[in-house]
Amino acid sequence: MKISETPKPPYYAVIFTSTRTEVADGYEQTSMRMEELAKMQEGFLGIESARNEVGITVSYSKNLQANKNWKANEEHLLAQEKGKDTWYKNYTIRICKVEMEYGK
Repeated sequence: MKISETPKPPYYAVIFTSTRTEVADGYEQTSMRMEELAKMQEGFLGIESARNEVGITVSYSKNLQANKNWKANEEHLLAQEKGKDTWYKNYTIRICKVEMEYGK
């Protein structure tokens, strides 16, 4: 996976941090589908993900409305329920405004 190429700030980041249950039941397929769908959302800028003991996914968008639209996506709502009921022991979602970025 490559680092997302984001525009000059400001923009928004949604950070999803989770720990998984032992139940796999369609998790990988759903995860891949959610990434495909996220990329189709108006305002989507990029996504980065790492999954081991703690899963961390960061999704970037142009504005808060883009985040709200993605959260309300019908297929995403179904995946959210499956995650709450089956795949995650716990999770935290943080929504941040990116004011500055730098790197190599």
